[in-house]
Amino acid sequence: MSDKQFVLRNVSHAFGAVKVLDDITLEIERSEFIAFVGPSGCGKTTLLNLLSGHMTPTSGSIERYGSPRMVYQEDSLFPWWTVDENISLGLRKVAQNGERKGRIRELLQLIRLEGFGGHYPHQLSGGMRQRVELARALAGDQDTLLMDEPFSALDYLERLRMRQELARILAERSRTVALVTHDIEEAAQLADRVIVLSERPARIRRELRIHAPRPRSVTDPEVVHAAGVILMELGIEGDAEKLGSPLK
Repeated sequence: MSDKQFVLRNVSHAFGAVKVLDDITLEIERSEFIAFVGPSGCGKTTLLNLLSGHMTPTSGSIERYGSPRMVYQEDSLFPWWTVDENISLGLRKVAQNGERKGRIRELLQLIRLEGFGGHYPHQLSGGMRQRVELARALAGDQDTLLMDEPFSALDYLERLRMRQELARILAERSRTVALVTHDIEEAAQLADRVIVLSERPARIRRELRIHAPRPRSVTDPEVVHAAGVILMELGIEGDAEKLGSPLK
């Protein structure tokens, strides 16, 4: 089995005359958590769609090892189905009803929603719905989560809780994760490696490794330093100075 999950070689992509990505070369390791940050509209979501295989690059190549599952900004739960029924969508390959029910119980314990299996999405908070979405993604045999701004619709405290929950869940059920986010703090708090992209057409400006173990506090010195470096790379030097990051 390859130790790589994705290998991108000289990947570029355009929509007609508009070039979005330019010469992206990148390797993503198995079980690595990688975050993509960059200016709005630079092509982060396009890159995620290319990783998923839903789109084919205009030029260059992408090698995929394993199978990805997308997790979007807005949960895609079916409102007329219960939590149990929504999670069961990820267990369609499990033929035995008893085994399926047991797996659902395990997943509800994992996301700390025991007792909510019979609830409908409208009866849950935004954070609870996103946890159900994660459980459904983890239920299948996909070994990669491609996450497009999954917590951006939540308020700040709920986003903090969801970052901690995601770190805890991944410690129990390892997956390769590629996260697209506008939240620099979120990237620094969660990722093993942050890829900073330029303005469109996006190129890789910097790769930043973060070695502190998860879960990380937002006040962890390495998180604060990483956030400052990312802000510097994005040209927001005033905020970087406030975070105490070196600007040279």
